[in-house]
Amino acid sequence: MIAYPNASWDASVRGLAIWWDVLFPSLFPFFVISEVLLGFGIVHFLGKLLDPLMKPLFRIPGNGGFVLAMGFASGYPVSAKLATKLREQGLISRIEGERLVAFTTTSDPIFLIGAVSIGFFGNPQLAGALAAVHYGSAIMLGLLLRFYGTRQELAHKTSANTPAALTSSSGFSLRLAVRAMHEARLQDGRSLGELLRHAVVSSLQLMTIVGGLVVFFSVVLEVLTASQVMNTLYDALRMLLPLLSLPDGLAEPLVGGLFEVTLGSKASAISIEIPLHFKAASAAFILSWGGLSVHAQVASILNGADLRYLPFLAARAIHGVLSAALLLIFWKPLMATDSVFSRLDSSLPGTVPPWELAAELLRLASTVVAGMLVLSFIISFASKMNRK
Repeated sequence: MIAYPNASWDASVRGLAIWWDVLFPSLFPFFVISEVLLGFGIVHFLGKLLDPLMKPLFRIPGNGGFVLAMGFASGYPVSAKLATKLREQGLISRIEGERLVAFTTTSDPIFLIGAVSIGFFGNPQLAGALAAVHYGSAIMLGLLLRFYGTRQELAHKTSANTPAALTSSSGFSLRLAVRAMHEARLQDGRSLGELLRHAVVSSLQLMTIVGGLVVFFSVVLEVLTASQVMNTLYDALRMLLPLLSLPDGLAEPLVGGLFEVTLGSKASAISIEIPLHFKAASAAFILSWGGLSVHAQVASILNGADLRYLPFLAARAIHGVLSAALLLIFWKPLMATDSVFSRLDSSLPGTVPPWELAAELLRLASTVVAGMLVLSFIISFASKMNRK
């Protein structure tokens, strides 16, 4: 920073602008609303209704369905914050919390569609392919992670009665859901004013941490670039990529994406000589990996509970490889499909205006929750019919 003061200053300003213009308006409302919903018992209400869906598929209580919906709609690191809150309240076990954070940490669809597909690539049709492999591979990862921690859970259940065992699913029941919400509200006991104050204070503290990490990694990356250290990393990766039958031109976007999602995704779209399917696979990997900046944000949040970072790190690597592989395998059928995003104008700005961002993300989260409730009801109804 002493050697490159101008570069450090410019990077700090850019990082601060990203935090204020994009992250703060999109994440802060989610943090406050989730705290309020937890205090009022709405999450407990949804948890009871989503048990028939979440437990058989992901071996996670129905409360995790709320985290899944909010995480998919708002992007990293919202799911880590919500899972930590559930863990602090004893609604999920340590293994369930690690399992939940590992597969619900994704990019938000507005960034994936608006910024990456339309803004960087200028290809609205690519939005459908990227969204399909990104969120589809996240669901696949969740199904794989249902086997994570099986031995510890079995040992724990045989030695003691766990909260999960005492609150086993009894199907899709509005009566039990309302009772769970009422009991949670009584247990919380805070007034609306006190609940809002705590929600705003804790959310501002978390947003300060997120903003600091964004600025920090922005400066680190700029200094590494100015000092030519990044060129060394590029050269090392250029020698490795041909061994994997990948173009060596992907070295720059992949190294950039290792640190920061936006930089890597933008670099993936710039490379002209690389075929589109390889550039899209690079973007899919970077979006799923998340970048060290996101990793640091999640690690700082998990530090507030007993949830470990290493399972999250392994899951991000698996998610990245899985999404990139799925895109390369199903490239032709995905791009041949007439996606609804192909009707979008590629000249549209790459991001949604800040005053519309929070509302759009909340609509997406509500849609995901509604769809999951319908699936949960269908699964519960089918299970009861089979018993008869």
